[in-house]
Amino acid sequence: MDDQSLKAQLTDLQSRMAFQDDTIQTLSDVMAEQQQQISRLEKALALHREKLLELMTDLEQRASHSGQVVDERPPHY
Repeated sequence: MDDQSLKAQLTDLQSRMAFQDDTIQTLSDVMAEQQQQISRLEKALALHREKLLELMTDLEQRASHSGQVVDERPPHY
């Protein structure tokens, strides 16, 4: 192999490495952003779950005061 061929190969390898470094950084940034989004969604889900439990408890309490069964199916079933 001559010097010119080695230089071309080295330049090609350096170019590929730079592209791979950029790709890895982009993927890392996306992954960090997605993790933050997952954390926000988990918090929102926990809040919604808590609110749903509060509503179900309130509904059960109202039904017990009125004498109705909460899980009773309507007559058209």
